[in-house]
Amino acid sequence: MHRGKLKRLVCSIYVAAFIAPVPNIHAPFLGTVYAAQIEPAQPPAGDWQRLTHARLGFKIDYPANVFSPVAAQQSEAGRILVTHDGRARLLIGAFDNDTQASLRAYRTHLLETSYAGAAIGYAPVRATWFVLSGTRNGTEFYERVSFTCSGRRITSWAMLYPHAQRGYYDPILEMIARSFRPSRSTDAGC
Repeated sequence: MHRGKLKRLVCSIYVAAFIAPVPNIHAPFLGTVYAAQIEPAQPPAGDWQRLTHARLGFKIDYPANVFSPVAAQQSEAGRILVTHDGRARLLIGAFDNDTQASLRAYRTHLLETSYAGAAIGYAPVRATWFVLSGTRNGTEFYERVSFTCSGRRITSWAMLYPHAQRGYYDPILEMIARSFRPSRSTDAGC
């Protein structure tokens, strides 16, 4: 075979391999061919609203076109917001530290109860606050806990969303995190 024809043949085989769909070589063993789920396009985060609590003193901003308050699940101590498809949640609340738990003891409690078995990827601890962030069972979580009023009040917010949609939710999470202000000693009757 002539060298030029061989080069064109090899080139056309590579092009055909990149254009053609990839066969599922495991299909005969699985019995079923699984198609990839196509996620609907998410709206860009917008219509930012401020959520405040007069008595407890916290404030946080959220994109109202992404999250909506769940009226039936509101309590005096906090708020729950969910996405329209119900796959992501934003929770914020504050309560008095009646047990006088230390910041480290409360952090340990959360790790052992709320986040047992999770892969923690980010967990800074400071004098009056800490963050727990990671993945568990396909769900990303980020929780920021602040001890205010000389440790007498615990203010916390958390966002949970599908790990597969990190590209969409991570920037929203960053904007929400920048807006959060826990109750302060001069606020809300500490």
